[in-house]
Amino acid sequence: MEGRPEDDDSALIVRAQRGDRAAYEEIVQRYQQIAFRTAYVITGSAADAQDAAQEGFIKAFRALDRFRRGAPLKPWLLRIVANEARNRARSAGRIHRLELRLTEDFRPGDAAPSPEAVVVAGDERRRLLAMVNALGDDDRIVIATRYFLQLDGQETAAAMGIAEGTVKSRLSRVLARLRTLMEEASRA
Repeated sequence: MEGRPEDDDSALIVRAQRGDRAAYEEIVQRYQQIAFRTAYVITGSAADAQDAAQEGFIKAFRALDRFRRGAPLKPWLLRIVANEARNRARSAGRIHRLELRLTEDFRPGDAAPSPEAVVVAGDERRRLLAMVNALGDDDRIVIATRYFLQLDGQETAAAMGIAEGTVKSRLSRVLARLRTLMEEASRA
């Protein structure tokens, strides 16, 4: 359902702005999974992420009249959800760590990886995740939003409320730092 053309979103927004609740329900259904994942990356708690996503949708509904026509819906919506999630995480005083499952890309028909390769890959993923968790909040969230949630640069910028150039420069710095840390870890 996610990722339909923006033209389709525009028609739904116009209908929702005119009071068509079914149109807004379709928007919610279309984006509820990515909204939850965005909130989870920030809060680290499924319950808090669910609450933040739900409250984000409510706030977005109330702000529909302020939505800029022609603007993409997904980044606008994710920014509202991300702000709600940050507020919840801040008010709870929690420092969350990513516990995302990084699964192997295994397609039917591929040769099964050897047990040794599975162990090595799993160990590398755990080390990488530990390094990502050691980053500051802003760096960890930009990595998670861009790569774990697979948002593009513009969507990441909109969801985080920063300029796309800031996303690019932050990612460049963080990836270089992670690359160096991984190289050092592999030599140790």
